[in-house]
Amino acid sequence: MAEYTAPLRDMQFVIEELVGLEHITALPGYEHATPDVVHAILEEANKMARDVLSPINRTGDIEGCRLENGVVVTPTGFKEAYQAYVQGGWNGLQFDEEIGGQGLPMLVATPVFEMWDSANLAFMLAPVLTIAAVECLEKFGNKQQKETWMPNLVTGEWTGTMGLTEPNAGSDVGALRTRAIPEDGHYRISGQKIFTTWGEHDCADNIVHMVLARTPDAPPGTRGISLFIVPKFLVNDDGSLGQRNDLRAVSLEHKLGIHGSPTCVMQFGENDGAIGYLVGEECRGMEYMFAMMNSARLAVGREGVGIGERAYQQAADYARDRVQGKDMANPVLSEVPIIHHPDVRRNLLTMRALTEATRALGYYVAAKQDVVRKHPDAETRAAARARVDLLVPIVKAWSTDSGVETASLGVQIHGGAGFIEETGAAQYYRDVRITPIYEGTNGIQALDLVGRKILRDRGEALQHFIDEIRDTEIQDPLIADAMWSALDALKVTTDWMMADPGDDPRIAMAGATPYLSALGLITGGWLMAKAANIAASAEGEDDFYKAKRVTARFYAANLLPQVSGFAQAARAGSDDIMALSAEAF
Repeated sequence: MAEYTAPLRDMQFVIEELVGLEHITALPGYEHATPDVVHAILEEANKMARDVLSPINRTGDIEGCRLENGVVVTPTGFKEAYQAYVQGGWNGLQFDEEIGGQGLPMLVATPVFEMWDSANLAFMLAPVLTIAAVECLEKFGNKQQKETWMPNLVTGEWTGTMGLTEPNAGSDVGALRTRAIPEDGHYRISGQKIFTTWGEHDCADNIVHMVLARTPDAPPGTRGISLFIVPKFLVNDDGSLGQRNDLRAVSLEHKLGIHGSPTCVMQFGENDGAIGYLVGEECRGMEYMFAMMNSARLAVGREGVGIGERAYQQAADYARDRVQGKDMANPVLSEVPIIHHPDVRRNLLTMRALTEATRALGYYVAAKQDVVRKHPDAETRAAARARVDLLVPIVKAWSTDSGVETASLGVQIHGGAGFIEETGAAQYYRDVRITPIYEGTNGIQALDLVGRKILRDRGEALQHFIDEIRDTEIQDPLIADAMWSALDALKVTTDWMMADPGDDPRIAMAGATPYLSALGLITGGWLMAKAANIAASAEGEDDFYKAKRVTARFYAANLLPQVSGFAQAARAGSDDIMALSAEAF
């Protein structure tokens, strides 16, 4: 099982040539993110991935976490790796210098974190939620809360969590029962949260839980939910840690994968109630939590890319080494490595194409986030915001579905050895399988895309995006034909969805998932087409740019035709889907 090495050349290509780093360094506050600086950061991040995180990925999977007398013990090496992460200043990479960060663009932070997702996804789940907590507090916390909690969260010396899911309230967050009783400037929190990622561990001095709860007179449903800061340890006026709060991990979930990540059942308020501090106003908790959830959704999409890359690297290495079968083009030769066989090549190219396309999408959206944060023109910021909002469900859902497909193909290329744990191929599949479920299942992402991002504004944001794709001059005729055919199929389905559904919203919503898949493939195809354009006119590095053109052509010929099928399925309506009674299943 080879250690991971970051695809630095491809990352640099997407950052500098496809997305355009110069557009980001032109923004006020990002001038220092020059190519030399970015290269140096990526090189150092690769060392962290290769030398620190990757070596403990397999042992973390085997050992897992354990709960001993209320304390979660993480796998061997995790605590030391986390200290190296904090001491390197990595957690503050994308935060403004005014709050203790390094002030670097999301376009730089995204590939850094992608490397570490590839190297050790279980480890990286802790920083993901810490970063999300900072973003939430930066936007909605009051002055005292920012001064108390953010400095150590920005550095990563403390970690953050999201406390949403309960035994009776999964995706239906409005059904939660955790209560918050006001008391002398704070609240007493009582209830149970499940599936709390890194809810308890031994890597940081304090854990800051961002918990959704319901105040006594709150209305039912999501309208009555508030958001609270509930720390593991209270903080004294001088900033030192105080008494232990009334909360604890009562058990660890036994999971399919990500064994090195402690997924906890958290009990709040077994005694007098855990002390919590209201963020913002009562009954606006879902609004505030969405700031964390959107950050996490983009991060989870990136995780799909990261695991896809790791699975591809291992599968390609295995295919070059595994000798079996004759070369079809020259059967008189002795047995050859399986990479010579067409079906293995098809699987590898599918893995490569999906990973490159989803990587390009993630970096493209990261750059748009940078425009939202820093561009001086309000209209430009608003347009970038609309594009990010449109593409968040695509990044999250399509990238993670692609990651699962890629990891599954990695197992397939290994054959029977892929089904055996010793090769490591199965771990990538097990680890990535959670990503289509995290932070709102991919079905929910599809409903969000169709219901909120398309139908609500009558397709305005989508049409602006499609117009930009249509305006792209695609040089390769094969890629162009595939792109325009796919767009035509999507337009037919979009027009059908925009028609009056009558009194039954299920007609359009039943096709939301295939519609998202179609739009994801088109978005990826557009970026691959632009990459092929760049490669066709590039000079030097013939092998790299040839591979870009070949992969883009493969994507167009083999993946874009799927759009027509997805688009047709999206128009099938809900009659057949809803025809059977619940008892008939």
